[in-house]
Amino acid sequence: MNGKHYIDGEWTDKGNDTIKVMNPATGEQVGTVPNGGEAEATAAVEAAAAAFPEWSKTTAYERAKLLMKWHDLLLEHKEEIGEILTKEMGKPLKEAIGEIEYSASFISWFAEEGKRVYGRTVPASSDSKRIQVTKQPVGVVASITPWNFPAAMMARKMAPALAAGCTFVSKPAKMTPLTAVRVFELAEEAGFPKGVINLVTGSASKIGKVFTSHPSVRKLTFTGSTEIGKELMKQSSETMINLSLELGGHAPIIVLDDADLDKAVKGVMASKFRNAGQTCVCGNRIYVQESIVDAFSEKLQKAAGQLKVGNGLEEGVDIGPLVDKDGYEKVERHVKDAVEKGAKVLVGGDGKAENDAYFYNPTVLTGANEGMLVMFEETFGPVAPIMSFKTDEEAVKLANDTRFGLASYFFTESMTRGTYLAEHLEYGIVGWNDGAPSAAQAPFGGMKESGIGREGGQEGLEAFLETKYISIQL
Repeated sequence: MNGKHYIDGEWTDKGNDTIKVMNPATGEQVGTVPNGGEAEATAAVEAAAAAFPEWSKTTAYERAKLLMKWHDLLLEHKEEIGEILTKEMGKPLKEAIGEIEYSASFISWFAEEGKRVYGRTVPASSDSKRIQVTKQPVGVVASITPWNFPAAMMARKMAPALAAGCTFVSKPAKMTPLTAVRVFELAEEAGFPKGVINLVTGSASKIGKVFTSHPSVRKLTFTGSTEIGKELMKQSSETMINLSLELGGHAPIIVLDDADLDKAVKGVMASKFRNAGQTCVCGNRIYVQESIVDAFSEKLQKAAGQLKVGNGLEEGVDIGPLVDKDGYEKVERHVKDAVEKGAKVLVGGDGKAENDAYFYNPTVLTGANEGMLVMFEETFGPVAPIMSFKTDEEAVKLANDTRFGLASYFFTESMTRGTYLAEHLEYGIVGWNDGAPSAAQAPFGGMKESGIGREGGQEGLEAFLETKYISIQL
């Protein structure tokens, strides 16, 4: 599959050259996209700016109708798009199809939520005055999305932006652009007007520079690393762009001694090993109360050992490849460091790298401690390190001892202890006996260096609206 830019209602392959899209499970090329830069990004932004006045005047009902057509087309083609996603990203096909369904859930949610953009009348301090508060779309929105969820992260930004009345320019990750191209083809088929949606593939630095400096861009929404988020924030300071930044994570999982162990293991498996551990909200370090650490470790070892590793297109595969050599070597480095510092490998601990394809077996480590890389760096791989703790207060202190604050998880059957953890964990997302808390209707985002703003839920629509106060003297 060879993709193109989608700019001002036209498909074009302008660019300096092309980017090869590779299958991480086989090392084979699966397609190309144009390597666009500043010229293509500028054209896309200007097309969005030209389309904004008319699009922003459409009613929420008109916008919802188009969004639902797009939603229906995505579900109609979910197996096809899922296969494209698996070929360029590597996740198992069942997960890829699930991602398309998850993407569609954001579109349907915001299609309806866009009808609920309410203003209000505020009591004035004088009978000769009237005070009104209204909401209006922020303007042209630019988006930069990551490789690990190429459909969902785009839909989670694009759907609320369009529902709010904004126009949109999307820049997908260069490793996984083909999914975005197919999703845009279906959006075009749904009937969005010329210039309302635009897609540019290519150089992140060159395209990002346009997004942060062009005067017509009024909002930038980004999902990716904290380091890149900080750089975009610096660049955006010159034009004071409205920012939403969903950045890195280092999620703790706490298992208290009154937890249902089967429920806890199921939750940890859902959090830790989805997408081979390549998610920003996956559990990265597991803290288990010392009286149950052996029993829990044994159950997790057994569950992880049953996972099948391989090409995501093969039947029964649970764990696909790591996205590239750098990701594989980081996982290797983390496991080696942990073992050298006293950790014991219960299962896994090794991988296979050949023909530019990198697979790492699901790994469970016991005897982890705070001095290990895996306990203070985000691994982004299928490695589950277990460290014991004594008290609930100690668990919270260990969990919060990081500059990140995206997602956290804990398992307990006690309302009292669970309430304490939920209120004291410094994270934007808390899963209580739940290893998969993400949902279109709930706000998603982090504290500390895990970002700014929220996506999903009511908050996800507010992110694309400006509040205007009108004071009327009669």
